[in-house]
Amino acid sequence: MGAWSIEHPELFKVSDESCSISYFGCSQEWYTDKWQRLSGCGPTAASNIMMYVKNGKSSAGLHEFCRSREECLSFMEEMWEYVTPTLRGVHTTKRFYEGLSAYAASKKIKAGFQVLDLPRDRSKRPSLARVLGFIEEGLAEDCPVAFLNLCNGKEHRLDRWHWVTIISLEHTGEADYAVAEVLDEGAVKKLNLALWYNTTKLGGGFVYLVRQDS
Repeated sequence: MGAWSIEHPELFKVSDESCSISYFGCSQEWYTDKWQRLSGCGPTAASNIMMYVKNGKSSAGLHEFCRSREECLSFMEEMWEYVTPTLRGVHTTKRFYEGLSAYAASKKIKAGFQVLDLPRDRSKRPSLARVLGFIEEGLAEDCPVAFLNLCNGKEHRLDRWHWVTIISLEHTGEADYAVAEVLDEGAVKKLNLALWYNTTKLGGGFVYLVRQDS
C-alpha cells in the first residue's frame, strides 16, 4: 500500500473566534452572497491552493496567512475576481487554472500548472493508474490537488459539479480502492477515488500548482 500527503496539512487550520470552532480549509458557505454560496466551490478550492502556497513550506509549520475565518473570507472574495463562476460554475479545469494563474501573476508569484482531464467519453479517459499517479506527483511536490467532479457516480460522499482539494492519497494499486482526503466545506472528508473513477458518467479533472520561485 502506498500513501502520499502534503507536508503540512496543519496550515489549513482556520479558527473562528466568534464560536470557538476550528475549520480545515475554506468553505463556500462563508460567502455572504447567495449566488456565491451556490457556485463558489471553484474559487474556494483556488483559495485553498493559494493559501497553502502563500503560507510556504515550513518545517516549523508557520501559519501566517488566512488563520481566521474572517481573513479567509476576505481572501476568497479577492480570489472570486480571478476564478469567477459562470452560470455553469467553474466547469472546466482550463477556466480554473487560467484564473488561478492570473491571480499568481498579479502577485508576482511564479508558478506552473499541471492538468489532467477525465473526459466524458470513456474511451478517451486516462487510466486509473495515471489518475492516481498524477495526484501522487502533485502531493510529492507538496502541492494540494484541486479536483473537479462533474458526476459523483456511486461515490455518495462527493457532491456533483463540485471542486474539492485533495491533501492526501492512499491506495493499494487495485482497481477498487483509492482513498483520498479532501478539504470540503471547511472540513476534511474521505472518499474513494477508484469508486468515483469507475462510476462517474461525466468525468472531471485535476489541477495542481508548482511554485517556480522557491
